[in-house]
Amino acid sequence: MRTEDHGLSHDLRHHGDAEVRDDGSALVDLAVNVRADTPPPWLRARIADSLTGLAAYPDGRAARAAVAARHGLPVERVLLTAGAAEAFVLLARALKVRQPVVVHPQFTEPEAALRDAGHTVDRVLLSATDGFRLDPAAVPEDADLVVIGNPTNPTSVLHPADAIARLARPGRTLVVDEAFMDAVPGEREALAGRTDVPGLVVLRSLTKTWGLAGLRIGYVLAAPETIAELERAQPLWPVSTPALAAAAACVEPRALAEAGHAAHRIAADRAHLVAGLREFAPEGLTVAEPAEGPFVLVRLPNAAGVRRRLRDLGFAVRRGDTFPGLDDGWLRLAVRDRATVNSFLQALDRALVASA
Repeated sequence: MRTEDHGLSHDLRHHGDAEVRDDGSALVDLAVNVRADTPPPWLRARIADSLTGLAAYPDGRAARAAVAARHGLPVERVLLTAGAAEAFVLLARALKVRQPVVVHPQFTEPEAALRDAGHTVDRVLLSATDGFRLDPAAVPEDADLVVIGNPTNPTSVLHPADAIARLARPGRTLVVDEAFMDAVPGEREALAGRTDVPGLVVLRSLTKTWGLAGLRIGYVLAAPETIAELERAQPLWPVSTPALAAAAACVEPRALAEAGHAAHRIAADRAHLVAGLREFAPEGLTVAEPAEGPFVLVRLPNAAGVRRRLRDLGFAVRRGDTFPGLDDGWLRLAVRDRATVNSFLQALDRALVASA
């Protein structure tokens, strides 16, 4: 379904960190999708070692080459950025587009960046009735920029790579946000590294899996001419020396193996969470399934009241009504370890009773 909306009905700048700032700082965090217990000690050590070079201007060549090698690409197809958020701003400002379309529900920053750059943005809203699955035919043919997440935040849907690739057209830029793809075992359905899809731009973030949200590091994979356009829009030295050190470290074989093990652990912990949530079906709770990301989307009666009660019980969860396509009946829950999940499920039971 195609809709025209000027974004006034949703707070596109609200993100999960708002739930754990200030009075929420002492809460158990199920609102932010950064993997717990990160960054690991070896990564902190690599970042600390880079501090001896702070007197020199950042040199991103080694990190860029490392990312390119990780995906089997030439360096001309890689651009390092201060997190995926900077990449969305660069795309909005640097590319000459007339009909941008964002597939929702998804991370709201791409649309916010496009609007801030003066673009009128159309939305394709996926429906809960069919599991928020992508129908490529729903995207209008005249769209010359299409943005979609995979796996999608907040729905946790993993779209088939072939379905996303069918969105490619001559003259269209297809932006795929793969910020959470390394939390998917085997990174199945990934498009990163593909060079056969015309107009493809893949965004990756290293902040979620490695706990580097405060450092700001991500990258873009695209055709050399697109990378050149984005690079011209960047300020000088956009990525700090510590962030460059982290980028190089996080794409090494050891790190990729660790991320792979973490993805399997997340999948097991997610299955435990989903199984527990299903127990609340008699109270009207439903889970958006199948969930494939490090978070789960749920719908339940009086979700806003339940969220407030959970805060009183020591847990922060992400409200869903700031995502286009969702309303105040939805909550997003980050996947955590089994002990944390069990404590949360007990709190949820109490919150549902209190909010009934």
